Amino acid sequence: MPLDTAMFEGHAVNRSAAERRAATLGTRRSVKKQHQAAWLVNAVRLIDLTTLSGDDTEGKVRRLCAKARSPIAPRIAEGLDIADMDLTTGAVCVYPTMVPHAVDALEGSGVPVASVATGFPAGLMPLDLRLKEIEWTVAQGADEIDIVITREHVLKQDWAALHDEISQMRAACGDAHMKAILATGDLQTLRNVYSASMVAMQAGADFIKTSTGKEGVNATLPVSLVMIRALRDYGDATGYRIGFKPAGGMKQAKEALAWQILMKEELGRPWLEPDLFRFGASSMLGDIERQLEHHVTGRYAASHRHAAS
Repeated sequence: MPLDTAMFEGHAVNRSAAERRAATLGTRRSVKKQHQAAWLVNAVRLIDLTTLSGDDTEGKVRRLCAKARSPIAPRIAEGLDIADMDLTTGAVCVYPTMVPHAVDALEGSGVPVASVATGFPAGLMPLDLRLKEIEWTVAQGADEIDIVITREHVLKQDWAALHDEISQMRAACGDAHMKAILATGDLQTLRNVYSASMVAMQAGADFIKTSTGKEGVNATLPVSLVMIRALRDYGDATGYRIGFKPAGGMKQAKEALAWQILMKEELGRPWLEPDLFRFGASSMLGDIERQLEHHVTGRYAASHRHAAS
């Protein structure tokens, strides 16, 4: 849709209230036993299993894809009585040059291949080169593209430039889904986070995403709350549902519970499905598997008992 600054300019964000709301998520209720196990199994379906390291290789990507196909050890799945569930992660996310390896390794699994692009993580490349990177990555078989925005546009509140940039990226993605990474740790204020979220959605983002995972501050619950309120406001105004992806720094199973509770309370049950909610994480899967094994056996397994994720 065209840029409409009236949807966000003048909208104040109460930081202390947002922080208070986020702080209560893990304290007002306790999810235990089979209910906790069910929430953790659902969290597995929402994970974008990710490797974005300088030492990525074909072998590393293929191992990650094998984990995405079978994220929970068979003994745990049998203990949970979900062996016939065909459980997989939400996607596998890699660098552009690793996309062909992931596409080949995931063939027939139904697991989408996502890729970062546009000069990830800083995005400080000429726009025409960023657009070509998107087009090249889609041509390699990527189903989803995680783009990064130019933070300067937000810091200068040049909303027209931000809208134009994201719109061109959306066009370059073609049929691939586009997740707009806002790098919220660089945006300075929660009001900027709300405004950038609105502009990204107006410009055609299918998802808005908190972070690259490379900033000093990545996904936090207060920032996520602000982005989720923007999602809700945008949906109320337009009738369109946009997805949400927190990313960076999430390692523990209890964090998966907190974010799912936030989505359920703020947006409702539809946002607990992979088409509208994803976690950008890898190490969190290991802790989820560990907690599920504890639920089945009553004991915590040594880390070497779980396949590397």
